[in-house]
Formats: sequence, structure tokens, C-alpha cells
Amino acid sequence: MKLFNKSLLAALVFLGAAAAAHAANYQPHIIRFGYGLAEDSNQGRAAKFFADDLAKRTGGKLRMKGFANASLGSDIQMQNALIGGAQEMMVGSTATLVGIVGDFGVYDLPFVFRNEKEADTILDGPFGQALLNKLQEKGLVGLVYWENGFRNLTNSKHPIAKMEDLQGIKLRVMQNPVYIDMFKGFGANPIPLSFSELFTALETRTVDGQENPVTTIQSSKFYEVQKYLSLTKHVYSPWIVLVSKKWWEALNADERKAVQESAAAARDFERKDSRALSEKAIEFLKQKGMQVTVVSDKEIERMQETTRQAMFKFASDGHTSLVKELQSDLEKLRK
Repeated sequence: MKLFNKSLLAALVFLGAAAAAHAANYQPHIIRFGYGLAEDSNQGRAAKFFADDLAKRTGGKLRMKGFANASLGSDIQMQNALIGGAQEMMVGSTATLVGIVGDFGVYDLPFVFRNEKEADTILDGPFGQALLNKLQEKGLVGLVYWENGFRNLTNSKHPIAKMEDLQGIKLRVMQNPVYIDMFKGFGANPIPLSFSELFTALETRTVDGQENPVTTIQSSKFYEVQKYLSLTKHVYSPWIVLVSKKWWEALNADERKAVQESAAAARDFERKDSRALSEKAIEFLKQKGMQVTVVSDKEIERMQETTRQAMFKFASDGHTSLVKELQSDLEKLRK
């Protein structure tokens, strides 16, 4: 009997030690969150906020690690990784989702939103949510929209104050037909290229210019390879936080709730941060030697008139009801 008790005690001690060792070595699952900009950009700061908030909400059970500078691939590559379950989360442009759900091209239509308040109301309301819901059947879950901001032009050739100044400019655009058609209409030579390749393309003069919000121009250091900035605000460009549906479905209800709430908190942080930074970015870019041109309201109206064809083409390509719904929602906001 004593021998049995000693054996039982030894077994219990062994099991206790094994459990303690397992607990000591246990590491929570790391959520890979990819994004295209630098770590010290508005994307990077919001990703850190997201990670910290999620860790607090889940008591450290869900831990997120940000991967900056497109280190996990371009937006399209990361989207495919999410669909395949090889990556958990990302934030990227809605423009690159057009190849998956064509309706997302509505956000690329020129001169749609007049200000950030309009954009927030549409994106966070029923219209924006309906588009997010369409991603699930494609293997993605859309959580929230972040702000990329109003897009502006830069180039290394000369100041652009009117459409004619764009003639012959090799302009990098996103891999999206709406952007290609828009800038062809302006007289530029649009060249589709992933964001991860952009700085090198500008540096080597493979392309003459690009278009992005001023915060992205600053954080990506395009001022090092671009001389001229033109404030056109031709498109309001949102980002979208995406989750792999395969990974999402493996979470329990409480975990999903925590991720969704942290995503919303990070959205609010990111928008506030981006808007504060935008106000300072133009002065920063001037200090770095960029020549800034404020495009006149009259010229903006000319550009807007030129882009109506892009709106009609998008609508006629199976999106008539979508465009009408957006226009109706905007009219209600503006009354």
C-alpha cells in the first residue's frame, strides 16, 4: 500500500510539473495584421492601438502583431492570403477589392464626397455595411472602414494647376479600372502598379507621379522623389479592415465581439489621428521642398465634368441601382 501511495504521489507530482511547464511555455495565438504603410504612419499607429485594445479586452488571449511596409505582400496578395486562411487580418484599400466584389468600385468614383462627415455617415451606415456583407461569400469578413483620405496628385515634372498639365504624365494608379478611366479622361498616362512597388518606380522615374492623401505622401516619404503637389481632392479613399473568414469562424462569439469592438475603437482613433495629421502634413511637405499648388474651384469643376463619363460607365456596368442608392443617401444628407 505504501508503494502504491508513493507511485501515485510521484505520478501526481509529474503531472503537476508537466502542467506547470505547459502553462509557462504557452503562447497565445498571434494574429498577423498586415498593412502597406510604414510603422510610424497613421496605419501603423492605428494598428498598434488595435493590438493594445484587443489584448486588454481579451486579457491577453488574442494578441495581434502588426506587419508594416507591405512585408506580408501587397493588398491583393494579403487579400488572397486571408481567403486561403494563411493570414488572419489586414487593412488595405477598398479599391483592390473591386476584382472580388465589383460594387466596391463605387468608392473610387471621383468627387463623390464633399467632406469627411459625409463619408463617415455613408461608410458606417446601411450603405457601407451592405457592401461589407457581400465579402463573406468570397471568404472575407469586413469589419470597419478606416480613413485614407482625400487623394491628391504629385509628380516630378512640373506643377499641375489644370487638366492640360497632366498631358503625357506617367501616373501610377491603383489596379482599378475606375482610376484608369478617370486619369485617361484627364489626359494622363495611367499605369497600374501595386503600392509596394511605388516608391522605387518614382525613384527610378518609371512613373512620373502618383496620387494619394497627403498623410500617405508624408509617411511614405514621397517628398524625397517628388517635387510638385497639387491639391485636387479628386477621390475620398477609405481603407477597410479585413479578416479571414476561415479564421473568423474558428473564433467563439465572445472573441468575435472583442475583435469587432476593438476594430471600431481603432477606427475612431485612426480617423481622428489622420485628420489631425492631414492639417500638418502640407506644411511638413512644404518644408521638405515640395511646391504646393492649390487647384482652383473652377478647375475642379472642369475635372468633375470630365469624370462624369466614369460615373456613367460604372453605373451601366451592372451598378445602376447602387449608384442611385448612394446618390439618394447623399441628397438626404445635404438637405
